[in-house]
Amino acid sequence: MEELRFRQIHMDFHTSEKINDICEEFDENEFAETLERAHVNSVTCFSRCHHGMLYYNSRKFQQLIHPGLKGKKDILERQIKACHKRGIRVPIYTTVQWDYHMSMNHPEWACVNPEGGFVYRCFDNMTPKVYEPGFYRTLCVNTPYREYLKEQIADVFDSIGKDNVDGIFLDIVKAVDCSCKFCKKGMLDKGYNPEIYVERIRYAQEMLRGFKIEMTTFIHNLKEDVSIFYNGSHIGPSTMRDKEAYTHWELESLPSGKWGYSHFTNTVRYIRNGNLDYLAHTGKFHTSWGDFHSLKNKEALEYECFRMLAYNSKCLIGDQLHPDGKISKETYDLVGSVYEQIEKKEPWCSNAKGVVEIGLITSEYYKKDSDSSLKKIPKEINGACAMLDELGYQFNIIDESEDFSIYTVLILPDAILCSEDLAKKLENYIQNGGKIIATAKSGLNLDETAFAVKSLGINWVGKAPYSPDFLMPTDYFGKNLPKAEHVMYEQGMQIDLIGAKEVVKTYIPYFNRTWEHFCSHLHTPSSHKYGYPGITEYKGNYYFTHPVFSIYQEKHPKWCKEFVKDVLEVMIEKPLVQHNGPSTMIVTLNEQTRKSRYILHMLHYIPNKIAEEILTIEDIIPLYNVKVRINVSKTVKSVKMVPENIQLEFTLGEDNCIEFVIPEIKGHNMVELSY
Repeated sequence: MEELRFRQIHMDFHTSEKINDICEEFDENEFAETLERAHVNSVTCFSRCHHGMLYYNSRKFQQLIHPGLKGKKDILERQIKACHKRGIRVPIYTTVQWDYHMSMNHPEWACVNPEGGFVYRCFDNMTPKVYEPGFYRTLCVNTPYREYLKEQIADVFDSIGKDNVDGIFLDIVKAVDCSCKFCKKGMLDKGYNPEIYVERIRYAQEMLRGFKIEMTTFIHNLKEDVSIFYNGSHIGPSTMRDKEAYTHWELESLPSGKWGYSHFTNTVRYIRNGNLDYLAHTGKFHTSWGDFHSLKNKEALEYECFRMLAYNSKCLIGDQLHPDGKISKETYDLVGSVYEQIEKKEPWCSNAKGVVEIGLITSEYYKKDSDSSLKKIPKEINGACAMLDELGYQFNIIDESEDFSIYTVLILPDAILCSEDLAKKLENYIQNGGKIIATAKSGLNLDETAFAVKSLGINWVGKAPYSPDFLMPTDYFGKNLPKAEHVMYEQGMQIDLIGAKEVVKTYIPYFNRTWEHFCSHLHTPSSHKYGYPGITEYKGNYYFTHPVFSIYQEKHPKWCKEFVKDVLEVMIEKPLVQHNGPSTMIVTLNEQTRKSRYILHMLHYIPNKIAEEILTIEDIIPLYNVKVRINVSKTVKSVKMVPENIQLEFTLGEDNCIEFVIPEIKGHNMVELSY
């Protein structure tokens, strides 16, 4: 497959069958010309929507063509031909698990929950409410509905001609906790117990994997060189296991919707290890999909798209065509103002790869119901990502299947229980010079009875007897903190030392807060008495007894970050990137090996939580005279701002260390370091 295009649109067209005169204002030349002027080079258009309506002149399913289309039944064909004339690619959308027409007319194809009712909104397990609006009754692809899907997709190829099909985007493809008669039979046939939730989810994931592989084979038999993507609104470990069914990744992550701003960065760091090209979705909407007649602030849209480039992702902006079919000039004035900038930046983003020093192991890999809801990323991962971003470290999110040897340090945040295989792999990594940080339960065996990772030099006793308790900074760890007890808001672990040394002490309260004995409003203060180890070190490996990353995500106490920062400074003597900018600055380092250069991305936008529902960005706050230090393996010969082509003076120190000053960072800046 060719490299994905950088400037894409996803053109939703979920249009009620109750609206007449569909596409009365549609003009294919105006549609394509508007996209072209906005620097768009790929647009996903609809063959079928969540209402179950078709938007092409179907040969097989004439009765499902939207009744309001009337004389313009071939809208998809017109969109494709007009765009192809202008070099714009047009992947074709079809829905999978949400189809209002089919779910109403074929209830026997619907997913069934354990209580015997229909499953609504497979993303968040919404309680079924018959008289609330929405097309969210979820269909099961383990029923005869699967054959209808194949027939509808084949009908697209047949009706519009396979030469007009660039790709197929299959939406709403999730592992669902389904107890329909087909799934119950499938579970029993494979020896699963349908009464046990974990076994139902395991079967659902296995069944869905078979569905994807079968459907990909089917589509590629229709046309070999088409792109295929199955969208489930998140890409985690269970999706990665199905990689052979995909031609690329598309990360749906509208930060003004339910995803939030952290979801993209904390997912893209995982999928960029999957050896497939990838793009990310945001939206032109002020909130999320279907927010008609709204526009996102330009500053926010810039940040979201430039941030995609910083993580080597192509860009996609979601839109929805009005039922009258007239494309919005105002929307594409906004899109064009951003995509014009993206086009200029592309040469420094194509075929780039992140340069990293830390591997952050995700607990999502071990969750049996992984990918089953919109709140997908564990809080300890979110907390660790926020902390490492603020400190400027370069890292990937990884699972136990990946190569550990490329990382200087591995972090096991809070909840990484270790199988025998993972423990052995970690021990081999350490024996070959790698270092680890483990926190709280991380490093324990799957039964949570003992440490499986022996190189931590500690024995497991149990949960700490006091909570909250308190860490006391030292001259080395927490060195910038006041020399006073600092509260740790979540319960830690108690350990015995068997070789490890204590580097930070825990102090205990007078007593735990109960109905029998309590003090003040929140928790009991410190008794100033020593309790047990707080942070330990053994042969360069560190263990925090508290779940510091979960605490950071919940309450953001700076002292947690200070303790982690000081430990990392000992473990990584020369970080890849260092700067004197604020913690709100995002910095990523990429490499284009084909062009013999590194690309440093710096972004400074601050999402504000002013509204109750969403984060917003209205202003760009520039930074001036930011000092940067880069420690890379290759000898850099020139440093310049791109695409402006402004040379920067730099000093070359020992071990190829590069130092320079960036006069101004306004929103997003890129620096090319050629070697």
